[in-house]
Amino acid sequence: MESRSTNIWRSIDWVTVILYLILVLCGWVSIYAASYDFDNASIFDFAERSGKQLMWIGLSLVLAFMILMVDFRVYETYAYLFYGIVLLLLVATIFLAPDIKGSHSWLVLGPVSLQPAEFAKFATALALARSFGTYGFSLKNRRDLMQAVLIIVLPIVFIIAQKETGSALVFASLIFVLYREGLSGLFLFYGLCAIVYFVVAVKYSSLMWGAVAAGEVLVFILIFLVVAGMLLLYQKNGRAARYLMLGYWAIGAVCGALLYFGVAVNLLYVCIGVTAATVVYLLVLYFSSRSLRVLTILATALVSVVFLFSVDYAFNEVLEPHQQKRIKVALGMEEDLRGAGYNVNQSKIAIGSGGFWGKGFLNGTQTKLKYVPEQDTDFIFCTIGEEEGFWGAVGVILLFVILIFRLMAIGERQHSAFGRVYAYCVVSILFFHLAVNVGMVIGLCPVIGIPLPFFSYGGSSLWGFTILLFVLLRIDASRTERH
Repeated sequence: MESRSTNIWRSIDWVTVILYLILVLCGWVSIYAASYDFDNASIFDFAERSGKQLMWIGLSLVLAFMILMVDFRVYETYAYLFYGIVLLLLVATIFLAPDIKGSHSWLVLGPVSLQPAEFAKFATALALARSFGTYGFSLKNRRDLMQAVLIIVLPIVFIIAQKETGSALVFASLIFVLYREGLSGLFLFYGLCAIVYFVVAVKYSSLMWGAVAAGEVLVFILIFLVVAGMLLLYQKNGRAARYLMLGYWAIGAVCGALLYFGVAVNLLYVCIGVTAATVVYLLVLYFSSRSLRVLTILATALVSVVFLFSVDYAFNEVLEPHQQKRIKVALGMEEDLRGAGYNVNQSKIAIGSGGFWGKGFLNGTQTKLKYVPEQDTDFIFCTIGEEEGFWGAVGVILLFVILIFRLMAIGERQHSAFGRVYAYCVVSILFFHLAVNVGMVIGLCPVIGIPLPFFSYGGSSLWGFTILLFVLLRIDASRTERH
């Protein structure tokens, strides 16, 4: 036993541990700066945010030690059990959690509140890794693909039911893991198209071209370009793509001429007609070539049109009013500097006022005067930008980038699919949190309540990321042990 424990400490990736400790320490200091009160300047005061976070950090280190002491086989053997327990917690949270700012995502256990969604990340990563570690598992097998997708989708559904859309979106980042393990790049392309279609349809929904919203027409044009592009690059049929584009240009020219001379044209009907003609053309191509890729392009076109007509319903009926507001603010459709846009506007002012070198530790005016709401949780990055300036903010991002690349290297040196897939799950989740949180703070993404790993105040978040990371380190340390 003593020999095995010694071997663990020799095999552990200390570079990652040091990066973790640096990030946690910087996060603790940033929380102190964000919540600093001139009447109580002690960073160790347990009545203040910084003192409470120090307690969570201490408990996280104990938790990390315990994780490293557990036999690595436990994480693979009981992966589905961990996943099932967390799913039950997510379901229970829907009904037992109190309403906090419109969501039911926190379980109150006496003086402590925990967010099960944070722990669902490591459990989902373990379950997904366990699936890939099964003998004969392949994403080319439709049943295996559906199993992997179901593991990712279930926590998303339950967390959305808690009205915590931001936390649910984190799990969508696991599609990058599937891509790493052989999923067709088409799925990533479809995801990108869906985002672009949604943004264009919503952003230009209020601009009318006659009786038709400009957003709908623009998305139809994008769909036509996607179809022609897939014929050229995916199906390698340059002639068909060229003929299709000539037809589109001809119809566009006729419509432009008619509108120029004052002739009323319903562009929506024109787009639907062009879509029908495109479908017929693709069917002719399929029957002449019997190429399954043509059917894929045809399905892409039809699903894209269905998606377009569902955007309005999803935006107005599925999303909550405050979520609609945040998206509109992020897309520049509204300013609302006193409402939904207030946080982001104040955050950008704080970051901009920091300049290159910052105002100095504890000297940030925006943060000290509490202009930025949630400045020690979701918006803590603005504290770094104001007090440490451009270079301080870049330094923090660089630390995360180094950590992410280090975890990718750990993933690539794993001898099993289980270890490799789990490592890339950790990478995907960390990258998503970093990108969305920073983008949210500087106004590039809607405000969806995504914490900055190791920095944002909160025990659930810190514990969740600590478990996520140190389970990987324990699995990695086992590469020198005998199975």
